[in-house]
Amino acid sequence: MSPKHVIFKKISKDKSVGVYMGKRDFIDHVNFVDPVDGVLLIDPEQLKGKKAYVTLSCTFRYGREDMDVLGIAFRREIFLSTRQIYPPLQDKDQGILTKVQDKLLRKLGDDAYPFFFEFPDNLPCSVGLQPAVKDVGKHCAVEFEVKAFCAESQDAKVRKRSTVRLMIRKVQYAPENPGPAPRVETNRDFLMSDKPLHMEASLEKQTYYHGEPINVRVKINNDSNKNVRNIIISAEQIANVVLYSNDSYMKAVAIEDSGDSVESGAKLDKVYPLLPLLANNRERLGIVLDGKLKHEDTNLASSSIVKEGVLKEVLGILVSYRIVVKLIVGGWVSCCEVGVELPFQLMHPKPDTAVCSELEDEMVFEEFKRAYLKGVIEDEDEGNVSPGEH
Repeated sequence: MSPKHVIFKKISKDKSVGVYMGKRDFIDHVNFVDPVDGVLLIDPEQLKGKKAYVTLSCTFRYGREDMDVLGIAFRREIFLSTRQIYPPLQDKDQGILTKVQDKLLRKLGDDAYPFFFEFPDNLPCSVGLQPAVKDVGKHCAVEFEVKAFCAESQDAKVRKRSTVRLMIRKVQYAPENPGPAPRVETNRDFLMSDKPLHMEASLEKQTYYHGEPINVRVKINNDSNKNVRNIIISAEQIANVVLYSNDSYMKAVAIEDSGDSVESGAKLDKVYPLLPLLANNRERLGIVLDGKLKHEDTNLASSSIVKEGVLKEVLGILVSYRIVVKLIVGGWVSCCEVGVELPFQLMHPKPDTAVCSELEDEMVFEEFKRAYLKGVIEDEDEGNVSPGEH
């Protein structure tokens, strides 16, 4: 039996246009981003002399649809590019086709036409804030969409039945050459104490995969006259919303309240495991998640890696992580905190490019549908909404 290559498709309600794509995830390699490619299938009889277009857009949404007031939508288009695909502006044989496009064109026939888009450097990845359990509708998120439609012209009013919209994702994977393992140390002097409290914290590596435990090594040499009453280790997610407000939000996604103590004159050398998982933070509002498609589950948002020189103001939501080691020092009457931070990356491993680049012999077509986060109701017509209609 031949291996299969899944082709995602979506057809407009009036059958005038249909989109076929070989993948939904497009990788941001930092230095470049995978181009968006696919095939548009048209029905000349349904077009009735109209033109067919394909649009690639990136939208930053920072409010629910039902929050739109006075005609002002709580969303902003970061990027929009529209191409006329039919009638073609150049001969199909003149363009450079991908393997998937070439095979789709041969299979779908003369009414199929290729399309191709390139991402600019400064677009964010697909992420969204976790909504409350009872909330419905679209919430704060960065979303990418491929839209095909037919109309008299690019700016003409578009019928919903002649439009098809497909949600895609822009994703980043763990770098092939990660940086050095984080390590930090600090000394704290106290009044009436001849020697300081010394603490060192370190990680085994810089980049961790989703679902992988993080071992935090803590070394304490307490030569001071104070007692360490407790050691608290946490993994924190920092989300910088840089597009409209430049706000920063911090959420602890894993905490280890050890209860360990270190008396004056004593030492400690111990490894504390942390496991930051979405499963342990399902009910927490405002945690940033990776974008998702279909009925797949998602995870905590991956760390953002930004190309040097790119303006961060247009990147929507930037995500980073850090380990915080906090010592509670002192007596019952008065105490203080001694803390250090260890930045790290939380990401998915890069897929096997050799496997992903192969074009299998048999193509399987799968309907392309929009999926939502838990608690969001699906609208059957959501995939056919025209911005020209009110």
